[in-house]
Amino acid sequence: MIIMGLDMYLTKKTYVGAEYEHRKVTGKISIKQNGTPIPIQFNRVSYIHERVGYWRKANQIHNWFVTHVQEGIDNCAEYDVSKEQVLKLLDACKKVKEATILKDGAITNGYVYENGVKMPIVAEGKEMVNPELASILLPTASGFFFGSTDYDEYYMDDINNTIKIMEQILSESDPTKDYFSFDLTYSASW
Repeated sequence: MIIMGLDMYLTKKTYVGAEYEHRKVTGKISIKQNGTPIPIQFNRVSYIHERVGYWRKANQIHNWFVTHVQEGIDNCAEYDVSKEQVLKLLDACKKVKEATILKDGAITNGYVYENGVKMPIVAEGKEMVNPELASILLPTASGFFFGSTDYDEYYMDDINNTIKIMEQILSESDPTKDYFSFDLTYSASW
């Protein structure tokens, strides 16, 4: 079985420059896989790459990045993300969260094909009573295996996850500067 879908990544790249003695960078890297050491010489480390954000089929978040970071180009490439952009996405998510009212209802929880006809799988869940602001600030987007475009509890799970990711990234930056001391990039694949 092949599982396909929209996968989205934020990567933090921090310059270390341990290979230059004048930088006076010290440390040790000790990594093991299944108990076997992975040999990494700290004095050769130029950058550390960390996956600081991951989403799956959060098409409203991907749509935001395509619109506000990628200048409308949706091509699975890697794009730089500024601190200002992180703050704007966090602000949009918080506004949607604050304004959202969820109520019990029937929501779509996937699809099945019956006799060649796509049929929704309906389940009890929480639907958004007032999707107007969400549809303006963080509209959903359809695409090849992009997931649901409904405004429901799953949409809000993605919003809450994004708030956590953005707040964590900001907590790792200097609050007195309007830029990051590291590189942050967004990429998606499907």
